[in-house]
Amino acid sequence: MRKPIDIDSELKVLADKAKQLKERRVQQLGELVIATGADARDAETLAGALLEIKETNDGARKESWRKRGAAFLSRHSAQAWNAN
Repeated sequence: MRKPIDIDSELKVLADKAKQLKERRVQQLGELVIATGADARDAETLAGALLEIKETNDGARKESWRKRGAAFLSRHSAQAWNAN
């Protein structure tokens, strides 16, 4: 006979995992802000830049941003890896 499933404990485990993932996302966002030097900008400027990104419909421009970001993260990851 199969063991009964404890749904409450499984839901708690999933909720804990979701909380950890959200905390990690916030931490990584903070690390990205610092790594790019954006922490030297005021919050209004950052908010305006993010709104501009959100409102842009130009696919070529978005792709350009994506490629530039991917290159930055690739370099940054390699530097972090070499530092360890």
